[in-house]
Amino acid sequence: MSALLEAQNVSKRFGGLLAVSGVSFTLHEGEIVGLIGPNGAGKTTLFNVVNGVYPSNGGSIRFEGRDITGLAPYRIAQLGLARTHQIVQPLNYMTVLENVTVGACFGHEYLSQRAARVHARQVLERVGMAGRANDLARSLTIAGKKRLEVARALAASPKLLLLDEVLAGLTPTEIAQMIELVRDIRKAGVSVFMIEHVMQAVMNLSDRIIVLNFGEKIAEGTPGEVARDPQVIEAYLGDPDIAQKLAERS
Repeated sequence: MSALLEAQNVSKRFGGLLAVSGVSFTLHEGEIVGLIGPNGAGKTTLFNVVNGVYPSNGGSIRFEGRDITGLAPYRIAQLGLARTHQIVQPLNYMTVLENVTVGACFGHEYLSQRAARVHARQVLERVGMAGRANDLARSLTIAGKKRLEVARALAASPKLLLLDEVLAGLTPTEIAQMIELVRDIRKAGVSVFMIEHVMQAVMNLSDRIIVLNFGEKIAEGTPGEVARDPQVIEAYLGDPDIAQKLAERS
């Protein structure tokens, strides 16, 4: 597998707080990589640096071998990297179809409005939301808005999709449905980098997992390796028995 996303010694500081400290990793084509850690560990900040929302204070980021450090988010999206947000951000007074059309207009293929609308309908069919196309985004449930976030990002035709807690707030049935959607996304050729606190889900989905704590990478490996790591148990998983069960099921 060839490298798709490479981070080398990436850091981000907010005043006196070093939110991300010298983090390095590589994500390969076709992978699902999980990013876990306690609240405040720097996970979303790292996402924001990767997709250009925050400028880094050190290090470099390469996407398909190209240095994207410091590029604007819209330029990074055009290169084929899209994301969802931890707090859903639909365009509330636009329809579901219009929301997804926006993603298609400003994504990797930079489609015309007419072509984007056609593509958006195809994406809605793919994520199971075709029946809600003409509904206002504000009328959706949390689960619906999460799925809309994914649809809008997919409409950008990304090569890499960053998912920020898409399972948060969902029922067990909705979690199972979203897991299947993520697997389908990977089958369609899109690599996935996901932040998640639903441990059983991220352990089952991920090929590899990266663990942050206080802005530093403390572990990286297969789900089983990470679940058995003493630093991860102490910093995040807490209970060795729970960690063992996660390791056995991964």
